Amino acid sequence: MRTLFYLGVAGIILYEIAKVYFIMPMPGSQRMNSIEIAYFLHTWRWAFRILFWLMIIAGCTTSMAGKRKWITIILLMVAGAVTYGTNYEMAADTMFYQPSQVILYNASQNKVKDDRLVIGVEANGEAKAYPIQFIGYHHQVRDVLGGKPVIVTYCTVCRTGRVFEPVVEGKPDEFRLVGMDHFNAMFEDKNTGSWWRQANGEAIAGPLKGQMLPELPTTQTTVSQWFELHPNSKIMQPDPIYQAKYDSMSRYESGKGKSTLTKTDTTAWKEKSWIVGVQAGKSSKAFDWNKLVKERVINDRIGSTPVAVVIAADNKSFFAFQKELGQEFTIRNDTLFAQNGAYNLLGKPVSGDGANLLRINAYQEFWHSWRTFHPDTQQY
Repeated sequence: MRTLFYLGVAGIILYEIAKVYFIMPMPGSQRMNSIEIAYFLHTWRWAFRILFWLMIIAGCTTSMAGKRKWITIILLMVAGAVTYGTNYEMAADTMFYQPSQVILYNASQNKVKDDRLVIGVEANGEAKAYPIQFIGYHHQVRDVLGGKPVIVTYCTVCRTGRVFEPVVEGKPDEFRLVGMDHFNAMFEDKNTGSWWRQANGEAIAGPLKGQMLPELPTTQTTVSQWFELHPNSKIMQPDPIYQAKYDSMSRYESGKGKSTLTKTDTTAWKEKSWIVGVQAGKSSKAFDWNKLVKERVINDRIGSTPVAVVIAADNKSFFAFQKELGQEFTIRNDTLFAQNGAYNLLGKPVSGDGANLLRINAYQEFWHSWRTFHPDTQQY
């Protein structure tokens, strides 16, 4: 029975550590394809726990009766501490919390500084902006936009901002942060327990594996640029409860953070180098951030689709458009010029009744992230 006790203690410690190891950024864990193992351990968590703790209980009396009772007590304390630590101290949804309230102000009331970066989104005539400094801590913010629910997500380890409709099998659902896979945040839906990748909204484990969450078009700009383009927009304000967390994020968006997971490589095509990733149809391409800042406008093709990627005068706000074959864009004072007219950064003609440019989602991202989730991507 004493052997049963030791096996139970070893089993519960190894199980709880393994369950966390595969879904948190630990040495080597995020570089292997281990999502199926992680999901199996999660799905059968209560079976494993009941088995190992029954073994511990069955052998505990015999172990306590021996001469080395203190060893039994220490092992029980270690098993309990590991179980508590891995499920409460190291669990993703107990490290990063939802805002207690989503406070939204218009431009005249806004307290967020003009040079801060936001993920901006529009739906059904309504526009809202969410500062990266805030959503980078929360990882997801639930809101309603244009009459429909949305989740605004951000992963600081990948530098990915995405907005999705939280709709699973045609029904609104709730999501919790469960961990990460290949350094990207991962959410679990409440109804089916499937795990969803933040970088593209794909279910990567569980009953709905292979399905996608509907994604909304987004734009990453400064606060001032967003309000210039969307004067009637509202912007998320800090939740006072999490001010200390926001303060710790104050250097992140500029790339000056010190964390190994979120710091920036300033030279091109390193793991943590910034790129702008654009997908057109089934083809994708990554544009080096430094090169975009230098050239201001990049006229190129992604697959067979002619595109233009542009950056505003603030060197922070960027946009991508599909263009006509042979059409070349230049930019001056945040106005785009082509052979057939001039456009603002929303792709709308600055004069006349010409057609709008077709905007394409463009994402600022760490190179390691874009390369991982777009393995066939080209490089500019």
